[in-house]
Amino acid sequence: MHQLGAIEMGESAGTPIVFLHGFGGTAASWHEVQSAVSGKHPTIAFDLPGHGASLDYPDAVTARHFAQAVIDDIGRRTIQKVHLVGHSMGGATAVLIAAFAPEKVSSLTLLAPGGFGPDINGRLLQHYAAAREYDDLKMALEGMFGWRHPVPEDMIRRDINLRAKPGQIERLDAILARMMKDGLQGTIPREFLDAFTMPVTLAWGRLDNVLPLYQSEGLPSSFALHRFDGAGHMLIEEIPDEVSSLILATVGTG
Repeated sequence: MHQLGAIEMGESAGTPIVFLHGFGGTAASWHEVQSAVSGKHPTIAFDLPGHGASLDYPDAVTARHFAQAVIDDIGRRTIQKVHLVGHSMGGATAVLIAAFAPEKVSSLTLLAPGGFGPDINGRLLQHYAAAREYDDLKMALEGMFGWRHPVPEDMIRRDINLRAKPGQIERLDAILARMMKDGLQGTIPREFLDAFTMPVTLAWGRLDNVLPLYQSEGLPSSFALHRFDGAGHMLIEEIPDEVSSLILATVGTG
């Protein structure tokens, strides 16, 4: 069985909090948030297939593939249940895990998740996927952040190092090609969302330039919805304290 790269922190006992990053990210994207919530909980941040230490994970280029890879890895670890936290593409992955294996999911915290509507800023994501140099990466990331929040220097350097791995750019291109069709993203079936019985928290930045804010509308009334003024798409880096508090509050109800 293939194994995902992972960063683990926190206590050894209890229901783990599992973090799933967005397109082009890695487990390290969660460092500040993961550190903040690991004081009382075991945590695992995965490198999703085609990213970071999971670059060579075979035959996985869609959120559905990623979901099955995470389910398999959780099973390999003999973990009975998890709290899932997913950002963007990782949010879509978390939703699919909860749909395919609801018995394994205690709660969902979704940060500007993919799949909640067809519109997506594919041009920006294509620029981001193709960027290799500092200035190109910074420009692409600037388009993903809210205007009040600068792009962290270490994030740009991390992305540069990631793209230096042979095959990483090509894998990102393959994932992006499957993520979008005719400039639109696939949409998660509404019946999946309506069937959830676990606590679900949804967060969105009002200045999101990747996935529009309207995709947070018209969702099941049981979802706890939070919209953040001044924040863009990169909620983990922009408002880590607020994200950490949301996770802990959601975990506490699950």
